[in-house]
Amino acid sequence: MSGIYFLLTVGISLCYGLMRIISLDQFLYYAVGAYMVYTVTTWTGSFWLGMLGAILATVVVAFVVERLIQRRVYSKPVMFSMILSFGVNLMGVGLIKYVWGLTPKPVSSPIGGSLNILGTNVPGYRIFVILLAVVVYIAVQYFLNRTILGTAIRAGIDDAEKVKALGINISRLFTITFLLSSALSALAGVIHAPFVMVSPEMGMSITAFAFMVVIIGGLGSIKGTMVSAIIVGQVVSLGALIWAPLAEMAPFLVMMIVLLIKPTGLYGSKLMHR
Repeated sequence: MSGIYFLLTVGISLCYGLMRIISLDQFLYYAVGAYMVYTVTTWTGSFWLGMLGAILATVVVAFVVERLIQRRVYSKPVMFSMILSFGVNLMGVGLIKYVWGLTPKPVSSPIGGSLNILGTNVPGYRIFVILLAVVVYIAVQYFLNRTILGTAIRAGIDDAEKVKALGINISRLFTITFLLSSALSALAGVIHAPFVMVSPEMGMSITAFAFMVVIIGGLGSIKGTMVSAIIVGQVVSLGALIWAPLAEMAPFLVMMIVLLIKPTGLYGSKLMHR
């Protein structure tokens, strides 16, 4: 669950860090990714082709949304992006219901078997999800810190106006960041699909936990998102073992404690204190 939370929320952090928008439509791309992997896997019999197809299809959808809708609110207060993207999310859920219906869809796990770790048999697919999240974290950090494009994005996060003054096409950076975020959200939906039945409301059901991850880690911080995802994932899992309702209550308690101690989140910028 920590790995899934990270993949879903890192896109939200990237969007806020660079564009100062809260992209609630990332939850739509998460659901689209899950439905597309179900569809392509059903057609081809290959989960891995389904993963590739789901990410590509979701990026196309995200590109259309970014071009027609999101770029109109980049310069407006953050509340505009929150309300607009929530509307996109609701419309997307309606389209999903129209195309795929209301019946939940199953997706089979592509990796069988298990590995004995300290006397406990851990399913192979769960280990794969954990390793995938680690690889994605390393890849994102490398991209942001070791590539020219990533450096431009980090500079834009620090001061978009200065980057624009240097002649860099900030609008193109916004588009690339949005599509990268959407691809990661789709990947989260793809890898979560074998754990749950794919349903139209699956994006809505994970929204509260995703926002807790973002808030605890600090908006705009990739490292904070990873650390927070680990914390929330463990709290949810251990809470469910102790007492089922605790799985939903405990993360809120953790969030309140963190915000009381550090209002900007664990790794949030001091500039975001307001």
